[in-house]
Amino acid sequence: MRRNTVSALAATAAVAALALLPATTASADSAVLTYGSAAGTAVSVGDVLTASLASGTTATLATSSGGTSGITCTGSTLSATVTDNPAAPGTATESATAQTFSGCTSNVLGVTGVRSITVNNLPYSTAANSDGAVTVTPASGSTIQTTVVLSTLLGSITCVYRAPSLAAVSSNNTNSLTFTNQAFTKFSGSILCAGNGYFTATYAPVVDSSVSGSPAIYTN
Repeated sequence: MRRNTVSALAATAAVAALALLPATTASADSAVLTYGSAAGTAVSVGDVLTASLASGTTATLATSSGGTSGITCTGSTLSATVTDNPAAPGTATESATAQTFSGCTSNVLGVTGVRSITVNNLPYSTAANSDGAVTVTPASGSTIQTTVVLSTLLGSITCVYRAPSLAAVSSNNTNSLTFTNQAFTKFSGSILCAGNGYFTATYAPVVDSSVSGSPAIYTN
């Protein structure tokens, strides 16, 4: 899981795309991203959107798609800055600037601990469509990358994972953003590093931390 986790985490870095599914009652002149309610107040360009894992859930980095072996983290956060928020229907854009992981453990044979998980090459570009589809891509000439440092029976190892892009789905019902089995491949590291990783996590609620009270975000 460690190895796959690493890649999954990297995918997580992609996690920076913080937008939600379109509201069924959105008015024709509402912005793609609003706060307070569906078709509510338009989120301003420059506002910072943040989210942590949904209550009672974990972020998992599996060594196989849908598998149970890998890394599990009890904490994770995302942060992104809104760069464009046009009228709906349309596509809002964000700059994903940070993603963190904490409380991580591994059930992979030979791995005794997770020392760190770092999302590299930030910021990433995030596109949030009115239909709820969210896509995370790296800057031109770069790549989505995550570095995982693991403790093993043979000592510390560093595993680097990469992905060309990441996809997520948002929902106005829970103001959430969900990544499911996002695949990463090993770019470098010990032979002990897993060859692939699959990232799954749900972040909720996604909020506008630049507004008093940090209201929940909706996608229209």
